[in-house]
Amino acid sequence: MQRYVLAMLLVGGVWLTGAYFTARAAPCLMVTLTGTQSGPAIFDGIAGAGTLVRYGDDSNECGALKLQFDAGRGTILRLSQVGVVPGQLNATFFTHMHSDHTEGFAEIAQLRWNFNSAGPKLDVVCSEDAISTLGFTLSCKKLVMHIGDLFIQSGEIAQRISEDEQRLPGGPVDILNIVTFQPTNEQQIVWTSGEVRVSAIRSTHIAGHASYRVDTPAGSVVIGGDASNDTLEPPRLTSTSDQVEKLAKGADVIVHSTMHPAMAPDKGSGMPPPVYYRQAATADLGAMAQRAGARYLMLTHMAPPLGAQRHGPYKVPGGPLTDADYRKVVEASGFTGITIVGTDLATIRLPAKQAQ
Repeated sequence: MQRYVLAMLLVGGVWLTGAYFTARAAPCLMVTLTGTQSGPAIFDGIAGAGTLVRYGDDSNECGALKLQFDAGRGTILRLSQVGVVPGQLNATFFTHMHSDHTEGFAEIAQLRWNFNSAGPKLDVVCSEDAISTLGFTLSCKKLVMHIGDLFIQSGEIAQRISEDEQRLPGGPVDILNIVTFQPTNEQQIVWTSGEVRVSAIRSTHIAGHASYRVDTPAGSVVIGGDASNDTLEPPRLTSTSDQVEKLAKGADVIVHSTMHPAMAPDKGSGMPPPVYYRQAATADLGAMAQRAGARYLMLTHMAPPLGAQRHGPYKVPGGPLTDADYRKVVEASGFTGITIVGTDLATIRLPAKQAQ
């Protein structure tokens, strides 16, 4: 990108006006899967669900702004592998209150408190308290308010403060700034910084689930989370969320959880129908990405994970799946963009970096 500059020069007692261009580093966007494991199951060291979105320009390797969406187990380790430490994060966003999306956040908050008590605070953006149809409450606010309780009760917070009195007295919660919103069926802006805006929309999975879109001058990315259709089981036109499809119109990248058809209840996996149907089926996800006009579809939170004989207690009929097994289903759906079958640290850069 170039910047137009107007200059005035005094020559021989006469002011002359001229114009010239100065180079400005081109804006860029990077999307990295910090964890791709589906659900509370564990397999082969795969980290829990999470996506890092970085924005900047060529001069800072797209790293002026760093946003983390969900923080499953191991997130802090994956961040360290791409050179990001908790003190560099500008905001963290949660799609919903399931442990595979949240349990890595305590490590992030604790380390930021240890080394960055001077601030700034980390924005934590999520839904307001949501009451389930069964009567209990899902609360991101309470998760954040009590994120340091383990370390307080163990005595570690007091011990760490005795080593460095600059550390905040309340523990990790003192370094966090909670930003809540009420998800609706319409896109709403929930966080901004300079040229970057993050919007959210309600989507179905559990009470309080929200999906996000990040818009930057370099491109846009939608983080679907575990969204599925408001109609919870067949017969239905699609398993994907109508709200997420609306949010994704014209986006460059869609990051979304998915369930491979091999795990369908009638295939002998043993997975209960409600568990299977509350995730977006891989074929439906490909078709939705095509309708939305996305250039890239990043599959994440995949059930089952690549190479697994079982997904938690459920077997994988026909044996472990490969990258090609997921890709084949997406291609059959009619998606003509680029499919990324997610592995930890898989990254897309917009625009693609030119070879030197």
